[in-house]
Amino acid sequence: MSESGGKVNKKRIYPNWFLIIPLLLYVGFFLLPSLMGVFYSFTDWTSRSTDGVSFVGLENYVEIFTSNKDYVSGIFNTLKFTVVSNVLKLIPALLLAIMLQEKMRGKNFYRTLLYLPSILPFVIIGLIFKSILNYNNGLLNGVLEFLQLGFLKQKWLSDLDVVWKSIFGLDAWRGIGYVMTIFIAGLSTIPKTYYEAAQIDGANFWQRLRHITLPMLSGAIMINLVFGLTYGLKVFDIVYVLTNGGPGHATEVMTTYSYQLYSSGQYGMATALNTILLIITLIVGVFVVRKIGKQEVQQ
Repeated sequence: MSESGGKVNKKRIYPNWFLIIPLLLYVGFFLLPSLMGVFYSFTDWTSRSTDGVSFVGLENYVEIFTSNKDYVSGIFNTLKFTVVSNVLKLIPALLLAIMLQEKMRGKNFYRTLLYLPSILPFVIIGLIFKSILNYNNGLLNGVLEFLQLGFLKQKWLSDLDVVWKSIFGLDAWRGIGYVMTIFIAGLSTIPKTYYEAAQIDGANFWQRLRHITLPMLSGAIMINLVFGLTYGLKVFDIVYVLTNGGPGHATEVMTTYSYQLYSSGQYGMATALNTILLIITLIVGVFVVRKIGKQEVQQ
């Protein structure tokens, strides 16, 4: 809109052909590879396919869900990681964001301290903590022994009852600061007058949280949920570096199985597993966006 007459400034409207380059990049680097992956998931393509690939229909998908229970376990582990990972990050991150939004000494230092782990590559973090959590000569068990707390020693990465707790704990430690930062950005947009009026009316912390903070943070919650769900469904590095899917296949997820299938030359099976992951990601993402979008409209 122009400042004088209120008319549209046509010089600022970009022509439609400006979209050609982004569209070509999207088609070439995302859409086309995805469609090719879906196509190859219906074939018997392997590293030994010297005479080309043959169409086998749903055979790869049937094998994933019936012939090998480990693949189904990997799908379940992926969904479990996605749910638990988001819960362990969202709730503590929201509470930390609220605390660090208040007036307190050194809050910028605490914000930086909590955010720092999220900028570190997970491969490096995984290698460091794999050494720290080693049962025999790891730092954690060594400190417990030094403090006369040897009864708390655990086989952090090889005990079936403990290994997932170790993965969830490390993942939360790394990701809480990132989620918290998005919540802090959302909190900074909420007018202080809302809270002042609520306090005058006698609303306590939980009432202010329920009726002001959470509704006004719906956008930040949606962003964190979408990012968290996408990350959780595609998780690979933390599991691969820490446990490589072990002990046994207890911590295998869809991406580690896909990596193993690609490495062994079973490309058709690998693309089928990736297609399943793509479908799950799309369904979950669309559901979350539509659900939260409806809530925003109602508000």
